[in-house]
Amino acid sequence: MDCRETRGCMHGYLDRELDPVTAARIEEHLHACADCAKAYGLQTSLRSAIRREATYHRAPAALAARIRTTHGNRSEPAVARSAPRWRWFQLGAAMAATAIVTWVAAVHLETGSRDAGIGEQVIAGHARAMLSSELVQVASSDQHTVKPWLSSKLDFSPPVTDLANAGFPLVGARLDYVDHRPVAALVYRHRQHVINLFIWPDARAAGSMQASSQQGFNILHWGNAGMTFWAISDLNPADIKTFAATYAAAQ
Repeated sequence: MDCRETRGCMHGYLDRELDPVTAARIEEHLHACADCAKAYGLQTSLRSAIRREATYHRAPAALAARIRTTHGNRSEPAVARSAPRWRWFQLGAAMAATAIVTWVAAVHLETGSRDAGIGEQVIAGHARAMLSSELVQVASSDQHTVKPWLSSKLDFSPPVTDLANAGFPLVGARLDYVDHRPVAALVYRHRQHVINLFIWPDARAAGSMQASSQQGFNILHWGNAGMTFWAISDLNPADIKTFAATYAAAQ
């Protein structure tokens, strides 16, 4: 994918609207092209700034005064005047309740949409690694070799453990790109199956393990100590759950 195609698809990539294959091609181009990576960074920063700094306008105080004047100073008896006020109170309460329900639903929808988007990127990263000659960039089962290699190239230090005694030997690691940032990818094996475990800092990650199945792959993700972990493989659900539980218990 060239620069023109990448920039033409950049908004769709930002909104996670692209299919995994196209998203993977854009990721590869962003790794190789500093100009497009800079443009992508600017778009991401702009989007974050708008969400953070956008001005929200409240109704002016004069509006409340006009409502009180219109509905509170009529010549009707007090009982008659209280009815409109009560209806306004009911309407306000209903609107507030609706706003709360809508906000809660939006939070869940955004979280689910975000996880689905990351899941697509994890699938793309796994498939790309399986099809390339760079499944691992550092080939070693020694955590004292793999961890320093990753730490020297990332802005965090991922937890690395060999799980050979549990039937999941560490093969090595590589760098990957998920959720708009470089991440660690630990590579494990179980019999003839490859497991990719993607790790990066994310304070928003849920602590409990979440499971899903997409495009023939089983995925588990969870959070711990400010990190998020995404394990993916064509292993059956029981085996990948055993892997994830064994890895989490070893930390």
